Amino acid sequence: MVACLLIGSAVATPITYEEVTVGNPGNANDTGGTFNGAVNYAYQIGKYDVTIGQYAAFLNAADPNGTNPNGIYNSSMETDLTIAGISYTSGASAGSKYSVIGPSGTAYGQTGANRPITYVSWFDAARFANWMTNGQGAGSTETGAYTLGDATSGNAVAANPGAAFYIPTENQWYKAAYYDPTLNSGAGGYYAYATQSDTAPGNLIGSTANQANYAAGQLFSVSQSGTYDANQNYLTDVGAFSGSGSFYGTFDQSGNVYQWNDLDGTPGSSRGLEPFAALVISRWAGHRKVLCPVVFLGNRGRERLLPRSRYTLSSPVPVNRSRHRDERRSVAGGHPASTPRGLRQQPHTGDEHRSVRCRRREGAARQ
Repeated sequence: MVACLLIGSAVATPITYEEVTVGNPGNANDTGGTFNGAVNYAYQIGKYDVTIGQYAAFLNAADPNGTNPNGIYNSSMETDLTIAGISYTSGASAGSKYSVIGPSGTAYGQTGANRPITYVSWFDAARFANWMTNGQGAGSTETGAYTLGDATSGNAVAANPGAAFYIPTENQWYKAAYYDPTLNSGAGGYYAYATQSDTAPGNLIGSTANQANYAAGQLFSVSQSGTYDANQNYLTDVGAFSGSGSFYGTFDQSGNVYQWNDLDGTPGSSRGLEPFAALVISRWAGHRKVLCPVVFLGNRGRERLLPRSRYTLSSPVPVNRSRHRDERRSVAGGHPASTPRGLRQQPHTGDEHRSVRCRRREGAARQ
């Protein structure tokens, strides 16, 4: 817990970021096609994606006067009704410019604050990690986990040594999602889905095992309808599929939104994107199949279950994609933006479904 801080005349809302420990160091890579997942140390990673409520608190603390430094707020967070969650009011008091808004359309159990934040770039995710590392409140967004110097484009930088929170590497994200040390008679192995299953999930919200937010059987998870509605919000609350966590206790690494990861962590013009609710199903012709989630691309509506070839776990994508009407990205502390294993035959070109989850350095103070 972090004590409340005064920002301007308003009281900042502190963030309590829940994490899980990923143990069993020294595990082997997944040999089923991706060759990812080997991590030789224990680490902590966000149990859930960073939420709309948490990102709104970040905005109000980092931008109390509403000047939107380095574009950390995207207006599509309010106007894209399929995933909207944060509005901006210029006339509101300092420290209260950004407000959580409820889901558009019919509410099917979703809340305003607990859905994953979207429309975030890698630089937005890095700034959130800096803010967390610096103790929240008035903490800097430009130094800490990453030295950004007001950059909003160009190459992603490596995390600074000793950073408390940062974007997870591809291997860290992958292991937390799919690895189970008890598989193969205790030798360890990887599930096809981040729901501890090799069978394609259902999509019913609740405590039933092996469920996720995607269009299973041509029905949207939120509405259980096959009809797409541009005014309906289709995000589910983080952890809404409470019986479908990974072995280590993370949620929604299969389903809901794309998530960023830091690939191998070295500086570069690309970073990893765990495909938006793309769920690996089985081996196929030496590759894997992927169950594609609900994806909104103009009037294209849902994606279907498609064989996946030539698609890696985290397609490298530009660290600063152009923002356009179809962007939806999300963030989560300590982890890369979560995007389950593959999505479409071509990587998505927008920011709309991107999220992130943070990873904490061992020994760093909890928040």
